[in-house]
Parts: sequence; structure tokens; C-alpha cells
Amino acid sequence: MKRVIIFLADGFEEVEALTPVDVLRRANVEVTTVSITENKQVCGSHNISVLADQTFNSTDFSNIDALILPGGMPGTHNLNAHAELKKVILDFANKGKLIGAICAAPLILGELDLLKNKNAVCYPGFEAHLKGANISSAKTIQDGNVITANAIGASMQFSINLVNELCGSKVANELAKKMLVSH
Repeated sequence: MKRVIIFLADGFEEVEALTPVDVLRRANVEVTTVSITENKQVCGSHNISVLADQTFNSTDFSNIDALILPGGMPGTHNLNAHAELKKVILDFANKGKLIGAICAAPLILGELDLLKNKNAVCYPGFEAHLKGANISSAKTIQDGNVITANAIGASMQFSINLVNELCGSKVANELAKKMLVSH
């Protein structure tokens, strides 16, 4: 079974975080939501509180297959300010493990120089942070081990792309069909 972590920081975009949780769990992926604070309760950018499965400091990253960074403000800035999270992201990148980022969150990958010469997207206005990336006009795009998406409207396609990479096209196509998602 594949294992994925979705990071939650105060101010995260709720749809961008919870859509991948839902879709990946439908594909039988083990998804763990991780608060980057010492508090499991995290408040989204639209005042929706979510109880994370665990906190960052109690998380073992050794057997995880993918990391997902939702956007939202100030959630993206809060994720980007977390030094230990950046170390985990760099470790995953160095190992070629899957990393997904949506909306403003690709800026974290860009600031870590993980998007050089890669095709990537982000929320309009954050392109300058995607250092060295080839900015795409797609809603979501994969380049190597990185999947990025531009906004909340791409959340479902982003999630199906994650399923495709983690579980294969058969599972992704079947799930997209069941959920009436264009794929």
C-alpha cells in the first residue's frame, strides 16, 4: 500500500488539502494529514478547523511514498517558514520520491531550487518564486517526481494525477470515471 502525507498549516486552502485526502483514500492509498505545529487542530484559510492525524514532530517519514503541499494563505507561507519541513522535502526530492504542490505551494519547491528546468504551474502571481521552472499554462502538470497545480479549481485533476502516479493509470481512470472527472 502506498503512503502519502499531506501537510496542514494554519491558513491552508481547505479544498486543496481535503480533495487529495478523499480521492487518494478512495484509491486505497494510506493518507496521513500532518500538522506542522504541535497542535493537531489546524484552521484553514476559510475558518474551517480540521483535526490532523498527527503532528510533524511525531511523524516518521521513512516509509512514505509522497508528500503533498496544499496552497492557501497564509498556509503556504507557514509551510515555507518551517525549516524541518523543508529538510524533509529536500530529502524526498533527492530520493526521487513524489512531491505534489498546488496553488501558491509550488513556491516552496521553487525557493528550494527543485523546479529548475521542470515544467510547473502555480497560482497566478507566484511565478517569480518558481526559480528556473518552465511555467506552463496547464491547470496541473507533472514533470518527473513533481506534480503541480494552479488553483482550487484544479484540485480534482491534481488528485487524480497523484492517483495515476501512485497507483497506475487503470486505477486513476476507473476512479475518475466513477467520480465523473474528466481525465
